[in-house]
Amino acid sequence: MQIRSCSGLEELEACVQLQVDVWGYADGDVIPRRVFLVAQKIGGQVLGAFDTDRAGAAGQSHATQGDAGCMVGFALALPGVKSSSGQPVSYLHSHMLAVREGYRNAGIGRRLKLAQREDALQRGITRMEWTFDPLEIKNAHLNLHRLGAIVRRYEPNFYGSSSSRLQGGLPTDRLVAEWWMDSPRVHARLRPQTAELLPQAGLDRAEQGEAEQGAAGLGSAVDLDAGMEVVVPAAISQWKADAATRDRAAAVQTRNREQLQQAFAQGLAIVDYRLDADGSGRFLLAPWNEP
Repeated sequence: MQIRSCSGLEELEACVQLQVDVWGYADGDVIPRRVFLVAQKIGGQVLGAFDTDRAGAAGQSHATQGDAGCMVGFALALPGVKSSSGQPVSYLHSHMLAVREGYRNAGIGRRLKLAQREDALQRGITRMEWTFDPLEIKNAHLNLHRLGAIVRRYEPNFYGSSSSRLQGGLPTDRLVAEWWMDSPRVHARLRPQTAELLPQAGLDRAEQGEAEQGAAGLGSAVDLDAGMEVVVPAAISQWKADAATRDRAAAVQTRNREQLQQAFAQGLAIVDYRLDADGSGRFLLAPWNEP
């Protein structure tokens, strides 16, 4: 698997097609090739994951054959500017990341994020943000637990209605991940030797707090005892996909939206994500006082 910047119009067109393959988007929701091109030209990122052992795949004959291999994933980031103490500060907004079915759960999404981070740090950019669905358990685990992002904002129905089959007709609620890419938290999360120390299912709250602080090297910056948990049931994806149970998914979304918005208003942040033995996910919230 090769992770690199996309080059040429054919590879950018492959990014367009992969959106349709992964999310089932209608034309109105698909980001066109010209946006990928502009993103590259103005300081953004268009990174692809290529299976170099394959010359192409069904449905990709125009975009991914030849020496470049088969494109199985991509990440798109746009440049942005925020104000800090009255001064403009550059950052990247990672708008979209997709991995083809059959290649998921193999670490490709994480490798794309790490490639984004490497490129950003080489350019002196230390902050990246992106939005993600609070009901998508695997995405939350990657973003918060494995990459070390934190969350302080909840955006209800951020994109409006969506044709994505993954959305299940629910409002497009999104959490905003903040990835402080050169922080001690992120450096610690990305060190392989800390993986066994990070919070896992089955630990009680005291053990979780010790593991979190030990792995991240943050001392008392994160106090889990002063926080709370918000649960996402393991069956949430099935509930969203089935019209007969979609109201159950909607009820979870509404409940979690209220709980998370209230927690953020009280100054808490999402600092980690735990997977229970049954596959449910738990947002761990606590005061966030890291530099």
